[in-house]
Amino acid sequence: MTLKAQITTLLGREVSALRPLHGGDLSEVLRADLSGGKSVVVKRGAHVGIEAHMLRRMLEAGAPVPEVLAAQDDLLAMAHIPEGAATEAAWRGLGRDLRAMHDVAGAEYGWPEGYAFGAVQIGNRPCASWPAFWAERRLRPLARHLPGDAATRLDRVIAELDTLLPETPPPALLHGDLWTGNVHFGADGRAWMIDPACYYGDAEVDLAMLCLFGRPPQSFFDAYGPLPAGWETRRAIYQLWPALVHVALFGAGYHGMVAGLLDRLAA
Repeated sequence: MTLKAQITTLLGREVSALRPLHGGDLSEVLRADLSGGKSVVVKRGAHVGIEAHMLRRMLEAGAPVPEVLAAQDDLLAMAHIPEGAATEAAWRGLGRDLRAMHDVAGAEYGWPEGYAFGAVQIGNRPCASWPAFWAERRLRPLARHLPGDAATRLDRVIAELDTLLPETPPPALLHGDLWTGNVHFGADGRAWMIDPACYYGDAEVDLAMLCLFGRPPQSFFDAYGPLPAGWETRRAIYQLWPALVHVALFGAGYHGMVAGLLDRLAA
């Protein structure tokens, strides 16, 4: 069955055109124009059914995410949100929306399902302790992708997580991959969150990710509200995981990013 036929079957509407959208490093993302003039976003990949569950959970929490129109194991159809500008007002709105989502607490750290970024598996099995979750579900599984010296330095950080991270922060609902490329500024003036990798954990994880490839304007932080003392120190610990994911996916070109974060931690 062709992709157009799959989408037609899924949505019950004929597809008049398909065009690729930017992004899609790990999944194919397209805009589908349907009969009658409506457009939707279609995503294909091995884990898009899980992503649909995540989007629905975020929507229940009041987060600005695209509406899931239909989903099956390898095909996800979402509302299309026309692109707009990254305004101060949109950043302020994202700060408020993210804080509200983080205030939705889970019972434990983790998520009911595992996930993946391409070939990189993401374990979400719960741990009673947050430092243990960050060590065993995030950092340690990817240490094997580092050269020996960097792996040894990472081991030193992992060994000290009990003193570096809070033991039992509130298990906030996290986007899980909230770099700036996963913030979509709509023509409606809002900032929308896309491509989640949800789990429950320390809210600072999402904030650290937003600061990995740039930094939101101060208006975002003002709207988000007060942060626990020491969050900027812990930021490097939380940024280590996406840096390790980049090493695993894209190779040695990201060794420098990992080394820089380890330097900040004096490891």
